[in-house]
Amino acid sequence: MSAAHPASVQVCRLDAASRARWDAFVHACPQATFFHLAAWQGIVEDVFRHRCHFLYAERNGEILAVLPLAEVSSRLFGHALTSLPFCVYGGIAGDDPAAVAALEAEADALARTLGVQHLEYRNLSARHPEWPRQEVYVTFRKAILPEVDANMAAIPRKQRAMVRKGIKNGLVSEIDAGVERFFALYADNVRRHGTPALPKRFFARLREVFGEACEVLIVTDGAGKALSGVLSFYFRDEVLPYYAGDDLAARDLAANDFKYWELMRRACERGCRLFDYGRSKIGTGPWSFKKNWGFEAQPLSYEYVLYKRDSVPQNNPMNPKYRLFIALWKRLPLGVANALGPHIVRNLG
Repeated sequence: MSAAHPASVQVCRLDAASRARWDAFVHACPQATFFHLAAWQGIVEDVFRHRCHFLYAERNGEILAVLPLAEVSSRLFGHALTSLPFCVYGGIAGDDPAAVAALEAEADALARTLGVQHLEYRNLSARHPEWPRQEVYVTFRKAILPEVDANMAAIPRKQRAMVRKGIKNGLVSEIDAGVERFFALYADNVRRHGTPALPKRFFARLREVFGEACEVLIVTDGAGKALSGVLSFYFRDEVLPYYAGDDLAARDLAANDFKYWELMRRACERGCRLFDYGRSKIGTGPWSFKKNWGFEAQPLSYEYVLYKRDSVPQNNPMNPKYRLFIALWKRLPLGVANALGPHIVRNLG
């Protein structure tokens, strides 16, 4: 075909036959993240029962851009098409202008057909700064230095003292083959903060599907009591601590600080070059904690197309209308919270 008449871009839906091509593109694409991997389609549909629409644009059989989408419909939290629920990054991965435009047009047409209130792109970097945006979240990403000792020295002095306190207290880190200890720490932790817990089978499914790319690290005291845990993802040369939980005793023993140091140390030895501390809401405790480690906040570009609403939704704990719910949730018995939580949180994403 001549240069004057280039082949057109075709938009397709992900199916079993195209999964390998999709993931090969994601691993090679600089704009793609762990949350663009094809396996999220099955996880979101099977665990949370949200219909997914994973779209890709190709030309002459070559994938040029991908867009994972899921439809979430709830009487309480609204009706949305999102890239991607339960993931901090999403949006279109790819830099071919025609492919990106084709995916945006297909997503817009799909959103209108489904009758959603809004379309949400959870971009790591801005694509449409002029669109309505969510201004609540930032992320923290920093290079891992090649030498373990250099990473310890790079931690600001006060935070480094907390890491050394954990070491002095005889804390131990270990990689856990299951999710039982992690879930117990996580579920109790989020309940204390007034937030519903995701179902335990979600974490088990993550481990099952992603294998060595999904790892649970547990910190114990000298007697073997679990104090703190983190479930992390590995993608290319990055480590992403994603879900975490702590026992009440963890603070006095500096187990939380020790946990993240051990993860960084292990990631360094594994050859990782970037530590992604993940998303936090501006002005919160986790936001301050990550800044104290010497990480700089990077605004996340959550961009929206609004159809049946006048403003960006605020389905997060900082919304004043959820204060009473949070206060009540903190008082629930843990068993009750764990039973009710998955039915609520599945629609939050």
